[in-house]
Amino acid sequence: MELNKAFQQITEDFISLLDSLDENELNTKHKADDWSPGQIGDHILKSYASAEVMNGRTESTHRKPDEKVTTIKDTFTDFTIRMKSPQAILPSEKRLDKQRLLQNLRDRIAQIETIIKEKNLSDTCIDFAIPEYGPFTVLEWAWFNTYHTQRHVHQLKNVIQSIKS
Repeated sequence: MELNKAFQQITEDFISLLDSLDENELNTKHKADDWSPGQIGDHILKSYASAEVMNGRTESTHRKPDEKVTTIKDTFTDFTIRMKSPQAILPSEKRLDKQRLLQNLRDRIAQIETIIKEKNLSDTCIDFAIPEYGPFTVLEWAWFNTYHTQRHVHQLKNVIQSIKS
């Protein structure tokens, strides 16, 4: 699937799931050690700070610009593994305001959509690298955001089902 369409579709699904909840449901944890739907949203919002990296300093890429996309996809769409979030993007423990969260997500999503349409996707971003992966191209960051969101759509559906049953 084309990147722009894939990112748009998965982020629309994500926003729609969060928007279907009232403020109490958004902040309800099924189990003490699980994240609430709002915390999943906050985690995704924090991860979308990658837009700053995508808009940051870049250099020419001396490999296939999509070289790491398959690894990213395989990792994030393997729902049998439980991952540990990096400290920097752990969600808030505070009660989250639904409208503020949704608006902040929409703003970041629009920013990433603009990057996908306007930036040279084959350039390598040099301001930040995920240690396990090394530097990503703009294209790889965009797919990272897409597959990371897809993973959390899957999680969000399960959490919503648990708190509504």
